[in-house]
Amino acid sequence: MVFKKLLGALGVGGPSVDTVLQPGPALPGGLLSGEVRLRGGGSDVTVDRISLLLVARVEREGQEEEDEGTVVLERFTVDGGFRLAEEADHTVPFTVTLPWETPITELHGQHLGAVLGIRTELEIAGARDKGDLDALAVGPLPAQEAILEAFGQLGYAFRSADLELGHIRGTGQQLPCYQEIEILPPAGHAYAVNEIEVTFIAAPGGLEVVIEADKAAGLFTEGHDTVHRFTASHHAAPQTDWNALVDAWLKEVIAGHGSHAAPPSYGDEHGDRHRSGPGAGAVVAGVAAGVAVGVVGGMVAAEVVDEIGDAFEGEDEESEDEG
Repeated sequence: MVFKKLLGALGVGGPSVDTVLQPGPALPGGLLSGEVRLRGGGSDVTVDRISLLLVARVEREGQEEEDEGTVVLERFTVDGGFRLAEEADHTVPFTVTLPWETPITELHGQHLGAVLGIRTELEIAGARDKGDLDALAVGPLPAQEAILEAFGQLGYAFRSADLELGHIRGTGQQLPCYQEIEILPPAGHAYAVNEIEVTFIAAPGGLEVVIEADKAAGLFTEGHDTVHRFTASHHAAPQTDWNALVDAWLKEVIAGHGSHAAPPSYGDEHGDRHRSGPGAGAVVAGVAAGVAVGVVGGMVAAEVVDEIGDAFEGEDEESEDEG
C-alpha cells in the first residue's frame, strides 16, 4: 500500500499516514491488529496523538429528506507524544479490542450490507486531520453464525442488513446504533408473517437476540409488528441444536405470545418512536432491496460496494464528533 493521504489540515508538506490492518475478518469483541505507517513531511513535528476511529456508514431520515452520515462507534488512542523527523518513516503497531456490538459485515465471505471502516486521525500542534480510511470486515461470533445458518436451514432467506440509529430499550445495548438483519419467510409461513428482523446485542456474558416479525393481516385482523427477546450463550454454540431452538423462537414470535421477557420497545431516551435517534435508515450497501439472498443452502451473495472510500464520500465531520 502507498501513503495515500497528505494531511491537508496540517499544512502543505505535512506528514502522510497509511494504516494497514491484519488480513481477514475481525470478530465482535475480538482483537484487531495492524500498523500505522507515518512518513515525515518537510519539517520535524511532534505527533501529539494517533487515534483510530471505528466508523459506520448509515442513512438518517430528516424531517423532509434522508441524509447520509457517519457514526463513530469507538475511538482508540494507539500512540502519541513522539517526534517525527523530516521525511522520516515511523511505524506504530497496534492491537485494539472491538466492541462486542460491532455490526457483522460478512458471513462465509459474503457481504451482508454494513459498511464499516477504520479512520486514522493524527493530532499535531492542536490540529487534527483524518489521514487514512480502511475497510473493516467483521465476521459473526459462533452463536451468531449458528443462528443465521439455522434460519437458512429452516427455509428463510436473507434480504438485507440495516444499521439503525437509536437504542432498543430493555436491552444492554451500548453503541449508538444497532444492526437489523432482514429475513424473508419460507412459503409455508408467508401467510402469517411478511418479514423477520433479527438484531444481535452481544456482550461478554452472552447474546441477546431481538426478533421482530411483521405479521401479515388476516381475514379479520390487521397486520402488526410483534417483538420478542431471547438469549444465547457464547459457550453453548457447539452443543446446541440451533435449528430446533430457532424454530421454537420463530413459532413463539409468529404466535405473538410466550413466556420470555416483555418485548423491548424501540426509541430514544426521550420518546417512543419505533426507530429513534436522528432517524432510521439502511446502511449504504450493495444489497439491492427485494433480492432474496440466503445464508445457507443456495443463498446468493450480495453485491458489495466497490470502494470503501466511495461509501464514506462526503462524510460530515460533525457527525463523527457527535459519535
